[in-house]
Amino acid sequence: MLAIAAVAVIAGIAAYVLRPTTDPREEGGIAEIDEPFAGLQGEAVVGAPVDSATMDWSVLVVNVWATWCEPCRREQPALQRVQADHKGQNVEFLGVNYRDDRAAAARWIGDFGVSYPSLFDPDGRTAASLEFPFLPDTYLVDAAGTTRYAIYGETSVEELTGLIDELLAETGQTTASSATAPNSAAR
Repeated sequence: MLAIAAVAVIAGIAAYVLRPTTDPREEGGIAEIDEPFAGLQGEAVVGAPVDSATMDWSVLVVNVWATWCEPCRREQPALQRVQADHKGQNVEFLGVNYRDDRAAAARWIGDFGVSYPSLFDPDGRTAASLEFPFLPDTYLVDAAGTTRYAIYGETSVEELTGLIDELLAETGQTTASSATAPNSAAR
């Protein structure tokens, strides 16, 4: 019995010492968050002004980007694909164009065919309100208006889809992955 207790104590100490010590805000990755989303509003890069309070969503995906950010360039096709995969599922996307040239940002939107709005944030105040550490960053807000996840650094289709689908499942909605699964009509 004493040997079992000693092994358990040693295992506990080893687990503590060997635990991951990376901070997603410093090295990139996913962080779970449980904070009210204050909302975003302002002038759009192109088009009418944007106010997240007027958007209707079960999941809101907010992506902070800039044309001079190479990881942003690499992840933009993934954002476009995830948005298309979740069409009709009450998932909204909103970009925040950070400290950029408006003409360059407008070209980016046209070149990539970005169909969701992006706030123009030339002084960085809007992005700073999200307390982001570096570009790109993506935040996921649930239907109750709570920021639930932050992806610090470049995301992928699989990573972003998994988090969105998790939040949609909490609302009882069909997810992108279940919508394309066999027999999904029977659900």
